[in-house]
Amino acid sequence: MTTSPARNGWRRTKSVEQSVRDTDEPGRKLKRTLTSWDLTVFGVAVVIGAGIFTLTARAAATVAGPAVSVAFVIAAIACGLAAVCYAEFASTVPVAGSAYTFSYATLGELVAWIIGWDLVLELALGGAVVAKGWSLYLGNLFTQFGGSLTTTVDLGGVEFDWGAVIIVAVITVLLMQGAKVSARVNLVITSIKVAVVLLVIVVGFFYFKASNLSPFVPPSRPPAEGTVAGLEQPLLQLITGGAPSSFGVFGVLSAASLVFFAFIGFDIVATAAEETKNPRRDLPRGILGSLVIVTVLYVLVTVVLTGMVPYDQLGPQLPDGTHDGSAATLATAFSAVGVGWAANVIAIGALAGLTTVVLVLLLGQSRIIFAMSRDGLLPLGMSRVSEKSGTPARITLGVGAVVAVIAGFSEISVLEEMVNVGTLFAFVLVSIGVVVLRRTRPDLERSFTVPFMPVLPILSVLACLWLMINLTAITWVRFLVWMALGVVVYYAYGRRKSLVGRRAREQDGGGPTG
Repeated sequence: MTTSPARNGWRRTKSVEQSVRDTDEPGRKLKRTLTSWDLTVFGVAVVIGAGIFTLTARAAATVAGPAVSVAFVIAAIACGLAAVCYAEFASTVPVAGSAYTFSYATLGELVAWIIGWDLVLELALGGAVVAKGWSLYLGNLFTQFGGSLTTTVDLGGVEFDWGAVIIVAVITVLLMQGAKVSARVNLVITSIKVAVVLLVIVVGFFYFKASNLSPFVPPSRPPAEGTVAGLEQPLLQLITGGAPSSFGVFGVLSAASLVFFAFIGFDIVATAAEETKNPRRDLPRGILGSLVIVTVLYVLVTVVLTGMVPYDQLGPQLPDGTHDGSAATLATAFSAVGVGWAANVIAIGALAGLTTVVLVLLLGQSRIIFAMSRDGLLPLGMSRVSEKSGTPARITLGVGAVVAVIAGFSEISVLEEMVNVGTLFAFVLVSIGVVVLRRTRPDLERSFTVPFMPVLPILSVLACLWLMINLTAITWVRFLVWMALGVVVYYAYGRRKSLVGRRAREQDGGGPTG
């Protein structure tokens, strides 16, 4: 006697065919308006943010030296391994929800819920963090051009960041107009920031000195005393008891975990599957194309940066003659070679970069919540689509409101690493899931397939796990607490309301419940 799938809710899967049928459900059908070019721009838009103007210099000055370009390549390889898995999944299951939907088709409802719950937190925190960064850069931009603007006010002892709230509100209204309108605005702003990055590369090459790249991998050295301790240490270091170090080979590997943050977001392209005209062809192109473009730009910027100024002189100079590497940015590097005007250009590029990052993060989160609510794991009424714009307007408005509140009132910089661990966790599940689906459903049409199966997905899992254990232990504690809360919510609500479970009960003759 077989066990009913309705009575094994956490293990039940949602068939690919059912997932595709649900995309045509009246009132919950998204408009297909996006092309492979739109998807590529979305990927570039979310990956190239302010990080290229700050993270590159800081990682070179404090952790990796000129070898920071190698750290970016390592991080890109880890992302690339996951990207090919996403590309096969997205072309096989062209449905909104990305890693959530893929996991539901292969690893079961509970795993799908957990990854959806994980992505909801990741994208909400990511959107709020980036919105606060946008607000900060707006104030800095006014200062650099001789003006003054304070984007935070004190409300009875509580700091309110009105700049962050405004950008979230504007982006929310834009997203409610439809995916194509958002894509057009996104293209314009992304073009501006890519032009700034290219200008930085071209101008920087005029000040390039090959001698500044030596030593390419600086000798290993311990970090400043008291900088890391207890749960603030990387998990691997805490487990093994190894001594922390900067530079050297292990410094480059640590830098790869740090700069991985700069690549976060390319997977969000997969959340737009249902709004793509030809998803089986265009999704792989958008995912892989955007990753290739941003990797080339990151490597070029890091090579130029460390060739312009010696890595130990990238930060602003201190009274004792040393340089503060933790405050190093592209702007300080250009100032060091007498190109002060570049700081203004970089500020404009950073503001444009952050604008598009907020846009794509909110787009991705709304589509994941849409997919979860359409499956009944979240309230079904949330998944209603606007007849005018063809977007999940209710969810978009709700996501915007929540992110605005978080960004406006919270100091959340300490939670930035949770975005990293959440993304890597999603990569691991997608890499496992693509192997499972290849074995369980070899009959499915696949316009793109992962080469060297299952070697590449296994390498993807190992690379992501390596990056995960190099994150701080406190990040793992927060992540596990959030996951535990998600399991409680699933058993209290999602498991009973699941439409897949309801269909299974009806097939068992029990009739609809819950």
